[in-house]
Amino acid sequence: MKKHLTRWVMLLCIIPLSLLSCSDDDVPNVEDNEGKEQETVDSWHEKIRDKPYPTIDNGLYINPAPLIVPQAMKKGDFIQFSLSKSASFKESETILSAKVPWCFFNPHQVLDAGTWFWRFRSANESGVEGAWSETYQFTVEEETPEFVTPAFDAFISNVPKTYPRLYSFLDDELEAARGKVESHSEFKALTSRANTALNASYSDVANPYDKIEEIRPYMIQLYQAYRLTQKQAYRDKMLEFVRLLQNYPLTDAQIFATNFGATDIALVFIKAYDIAQNELTTAEKQTIEELLIKIGRHYYNIYCGYQENHIFDNHFWQQNMRIFFQIALMLYTKAEYETEATKMLEYYYELWTARAPDSGFNRDGLWRNGVGYFNANVKTLYYMPSLFSSITRHDFLKHPWYQNAGKAITYAWPPNSKSVGFGDSSENGNAPNRLRIAFADFLAREVGDGYAAWYANECQSLLLQDYEFRIYRMVRDKSYTSAGLPAGYPKLIWHKDAGEVTIHSDIAHPENDLSLSFRSSTFASGSHTLADQNSFNILYKGADVYRSSGYYVDFSGAHNLMSYRHSRAHNTILVNGIGQPFSMKGYGNVVRAINGEQISYCLGDASNAYSGISDDPLWVDAFKKAGITQSPENGFGTTPLTKYRRHVFVLHPDIVVLYDELEAKNSVRWDWLLHSPTEFAIHNGSKTMETWNEDKQFKSVARMFSNQSFEISQTNQFVVPPTTIPDPRYPDQWHLTATFSPSSENRILTIIQVLPEYKFPRAITVNGEIYTCGGWNIEASLDCNQPAGIHITNSSTRVAFSYGNTHPVINNNVYLRKDQGSSILYDIIDGEVKILEMNDYQPISTRIR
Repeated sequence: MKKHLTRWVMLLCIIPLSLLSCSDDDVPNVEDNEGKEQETVDSWHEKIRDKPYPTIDNGLYINPAPLIVPQAMKKGDFIQFSLSKSASFKESETILSAKVPWCFFNPHQVLDAGTWFWRFRSANESGVEGAWSETYQFTVEEETPEFVTPAFDAFISNVPKTYPRLYSFLDDELEAARGKVESHSEFKALTSRANTALNASYSDVANPYDKIEEIRPYMIQLYQAYRLTQKQAYRDKMLEFVRLLQNYPLTDAQIFATNFGATDIALVFIKAYDIAQNELTTAEKQTIEELLIKIGRHYYNIYCGYQENHIFDNHFWQQNMRIFFQIALMLYTKAEYETEATKMLEYYYELWTARAPDSGFNRDGLWRNGVGYFNANVKTLYYMPSLFSSITRHDFLKHPWYQNAGKAITYAWPPNSKSVGFGDSSENGNAPNRLRIAFADFLAREVGDGYAAWYANECQSLLLQDYEFRIYRMVRDKSYTSAGLPAGYPKLIWHKDAGEVTIHSDIAHPENDLSLSFRSSTFASGSHTLADQNSFNILYKGADVYRSSGYYVDFSGAHNLMSYRHSRAHNTILVNGIGQPFSMKGYGNVVRAINGEQISYCLGDASNAYSGISDDPLWVDAFKKAGITQSPENGFGTTPLTKYRRHVFVLHPDIVVLYDELEAKNSVRWDWLLHSPTEFAIHNGSKTMETWNEDKQFKSVARMFSNQSFEISQTNQFVVPPTTIPDPRYPDQWHLTATFSPSSENRILTIIQVLPEYKFPRAITVNGEIYTCGGWNIEASLDCNQPAGIHITNSSTRVAFSYGNTHPVINNNVYLRKDQGSSILYDIIDGEVKILEMNDYQPISTRIR
């Protein structure tokens, strides 16, 4: 099934654009109507699944797809699945699963292209089987990416049975690494951190469990140092910590106060248990085993059936699942726990196949849940596939997400720059985090990714500050070199699954780079993503020009709800002062994107994003605790919006153009938003606003055009400030609003120039609907009584873009548009001179619509 229609005319050879010509046929008459736009649904994904997946309504992200049954549809102790090419489930064409206590099944084999049928039934422990469910069907397309993992038997039959076993994937190279450890460039850092841990003492602390967050990194550092140096002092200190902890009573209330707290406790004991089997007494080991199985059992009983049906449980995938898996890995050879621990291993192994990485519904390599929280996930993203690959002798890094991650990491947060991405905490940091770089180094070594290699090389000093991956880097005998970014690296990358676009004018040279990121996602708002559909960030020289505003001081406090998560904090629009809800229903979609050498383009559709108030219990409870009502006065409620399509262009190297199409069922107030770390100089006569960055010495000049009257204003006040008393950690930000007189339709053209201090902005001349800026001619239809359209040409290079219904003139010749409302670009596209015509991309849905 083609997810979007792309038609292009390949030119005969790669020659200068000005020498190319297309068909010179006469222009036929065209009907005056809109182009093909995306399907309207209430949501593309569910937070908690309430219908089986996949069905005829669903495309597949991966072949084979997991079969998932909502937890409420499980009516016994077990579920059994039947999958067949035959609608009658002919035995010779049917795969019948074992009865399992969880709610999903992985076929562990490539499924032939065509239609497949499946059903399920419940069963109880006594063997009584229920009736088969209704039959569901789905289609496997030829082009669906294939990624197959071995069945669990291939894993469990090869799992190490001796200790230490936590990092068995490094065992083959460990002895060689020990022989040259002292000459390794990270040896000093390794021993320095471990020696600091040697001097730590908690003997005078009332209850050392209160310090478990401090003890946890010490245990990691001591573990690594002992495995590499075999110095007894490091192991002895680990034993000192666990024996100290064992001397204090530990109640269930303490263990399970928070899920991170429980896994922090477990991790401390796992590290010692793994490397000190001979030094721990029988009684000490028994105490540790009883604690670990208590934690593992408690959460397995909660999560089995739940996690496969949840879109993405943050803490579970960040840390907890990895620790639960390690608990089972430690205990599965103990006779009294063998059956229970093996079942846990199977659940987490199968769950990883079905729902990892990043929900299992994302192949882009970008972290769908926001660039800021990617770092919290990288240890699990590295550890689990490394262990699985080593034990099964099957490469789990062949998953498309890992294959694309190097490029995505690089473009979302370049070296020597702030991040260009979205989500909680994305505004923090002026350079990439050490864990992000460590993960890039891992990808460079294991996947051979050229983007990751360049990235890690550019950030070497930060890489060496990382301790979490240090044992991997010091043991793994794999190296890589990078002479620069891979040849032909693009200016634009489109993350179709995640719903983001990133554009760089010169990513290889951050000091010259103009970057733009755009988000309009079918995963909507919730968790660590925000109500920011059809919003953008612009950076220059690695610093913010325009960026979403507010500060991530907490997950769901009043400032977060009203001035950080809310749409008013982002570079998007409000409708009658109302923003997008915090739910899967407040979605958008990037429907088009084209990577041109001189024109980079994308189109977002957020027509369904303003869909009412937040109904997710998580946010309903957060509003209640904050004492905030979801009222129109607070910026929440229903709107009559019917269309919000935003066209975004980067005219390389330094011009950004926005063209917004807005429609509603009745007259509304449109508020167009822009946020800056520095104050705007506003000229309402010319509808121009300017900013100046003193530190990086650059300026921005933006000018707006519309047939509707509007006024521009700004404030440096938040609706709810981050703190009650001004705090220098949270400096003022400036929030600009262009407020339009009420109308049911509006079109807005914005031309932005971002320039170093020594360059003067080019004047914009206006001749009817043609706006000229430098060598660029921008013809935009702002009359809502006429069909929408925007056409951009460059008088020097002859590149051209056209959106609308008419047949454009390209290089002095008429190009016959194949579809009305399509987007056409004539440029060097993905390395080749061509004309490309594109209609809307239809995203994959994981729910029944």
